[in-house]
Amino acid sequence: MELIILEEKNIKIAEIKSDEIVINSPQDALDLMADAGNFGARSIILREKNFAPEFFNLSTKIAGEILQKFSNYRVKMAIVGEFEKYKSKSLKAFIGESNKGNLIFFVPNRKTAISKIIG
Repeated sequence: MELIILEEKNIKIAEIKSDEIVINSPQDALDLMADAGNFGARSIILREKNFAPEFFNLSTKIAGEILQKFSNYRVKMAIVGEFEKYKSKSLKAFIGESNKGNLIFFVPNRKTAISKIIG
């Protein structure tokens, strides 16, 4: 995993570059927030492929637990991916609700991720 620090409008963003799963559990999310925080970043960009597949199955409750960690610590996160392929109505509603807030974003590309994070 490579952690790249971007700075947009005086906001430091940690962008994760990896083709592997980086977040399997809430503890992985906390560790990632700590790593990013060491560089002064309070925002993180990840890719859909960086999450364990169970994240996208809401019955596992992993997504809720992970997003709660980001919310508790007020760390913004943008997840870049193709989410329309998921057929679960509850997941679509979960993504929609997340996107209405100002901390967690499910977005189609990196440019949108940066835009959402910097507001």
